[in-house]
Amino acid sequence: MTNEIRVLLIEDDPMVQEVNKQFIERLPAFKIVDTASNGLEGLEKIRQSKPDLVILDIFMPSLNGVDTLYQIRKEQIDVDVIIISAANDQKTIRKMMQNGAFDYLIKPFKFDRLKHTLEQYFAFRMEVEPDHQISQTQLDRILFQNKTHSEASPKYDVPKGLNGATLEQVTKFIKNQPGSLSAEEVADGIGIARVTARRYLEYLHGEEVLQIDVQYGSIGRPVNRYRLKKP
Repeated sequence: MTNEIRVLLIEDDPMVQEVNKQFIERLPAFKIVDTASNGLEGLEKIRQSKPDLVILDIFMPSLNGVDTLYQIRKEQIDVDVIIISAANDQKTIRKMMQNGAFDYLIKPFKFDRLKHTLEQYFAFRMEVEPDHQISQTQLDRILFQNKTHSEASPKYDVPKGLNGATLEQVTKFIKNQPGSLSAEEVADGIGIARVTARRYLEYLHGEEVLQIDVQYGSIGRPVNRYRLKKP
């Protein structure tokens, strides 16, 4: 798969549609491939455009979001769905989550909340690839990491090539360990490649979040071990 996430936006209010479009396209990994003003139009465009992700409203003419998501699942269309809606009743939210919505945002929302969700979704897509085996550690991290936005909102201006959710995961993992860790130990602990872990650790060291303890062994090269920098 490519690293670009193709998005179809289904929203009946033209002004809200434009605002959401601008929000989404502020993230370089996401591209709006089409928009629709109701569920019926949205279904047709999903079948035609075959997006990776649908951003779906609930209250719409012709076909509402609840029935649209139900039809997507009934047709077994291979697409993920994030809900953005003013509907805040428990019954509607549960129904959408039961039908496989990746996340549910209640209007009005802040850009940071949408950014967090899209970063989580991007991390999910990068981890879960077709015909690719996954470990229990990786699966647990995908399913349960950063479930509450208040605890998980990225605290860094993440440079291109790094992912905010993964950066937070690396930081939290180190924070919860009693001593310093090597890149290999971080990689094994959160289920990412060693070279990937090293990139994030070096970035955090450069941002003065982490400090390095150099461990010298009897043979071989010295090993950099990372820990949170003391205030």
